[in-house]
Amino acid sequence: MNKLGIIGAMELEVEQLKSEMTVDAISKKAGMDFYEGILNGTRVVVVRSGVGKVNAALCTQILADLFAVTHIINTGVAGSLNPALDIGDILISTDALHHDVDASIFGYRPGEVPQLGIREFPASQELAQAAKVACEKVNPDIHAVLGRVVSGDQFISDKAVKDRLIREFQGDCTEMEGASIAQGAYLNDIPFVIIRAISDKADDSAQMDYPVFEAAAAKHSAALVREMAGRLS
Repeated sequence: MNKLGIIGAMELEVEQLKSEMTVDAISKKAGMDFYEGILNGTRVVVVRSGVGKVNAALCTQILADLFAVTHIINTGVAGSLNPALDIGDILISTDALHHDVDASIFGYRPGEVPQLGIREFPASQELAQAAKVACEKVNPDIHAVLGRVVSGDQFISDKAVKDRLIREFQGDCTEMEGASIAQGAYLNDIPFVIIRAISDKADDSAQMDYPVFEAAAAKHSAALVREMAGRLS
């Protein structure tokens, strides 16, 4: 039987899912509350990881070690790097990488974690396709695109930085957790997908756009994840 680990960085990104699931138990670990139960017919563990790559990595490992999840879904919001992705659209990951890792002095590509042997962590094609189909059903007016997530411990709100992330990493969206969740899932051999509703354009307008569109973006992501859970039961 599938058991989905569902991670959101902020309470806004998971509160709707927690309100819609039947909760059997709540466990606390590393300052995080793990809600176990049933969502749309599927056993799930829903958790707010907190913001940033370290929190996300800790959360992923806890889901693997203590809850034995079979799949991981990361839901939330992101800034767009792709001109085809506007505010309110949804990005479904094909892969993810770290944009703030640089060991190029030792011959590694920018973004590649030394000695790992891989730079881009591939998402599950099965989960990505399930996310696409689910979005078409529950968010028929929302434009959903498959693409690359690039992550770093910074909120991107500068056009020059945005342009560099596009040029160097061919990213489609940027946020602060996805690549760490992807790396943790990869190392634990757990299929994953990252779902990001676009809340801003990751440029000089980002500080203004983000608070306005965050709530709506998170709501669309939650609806998609709930539908996915039912399809994976």
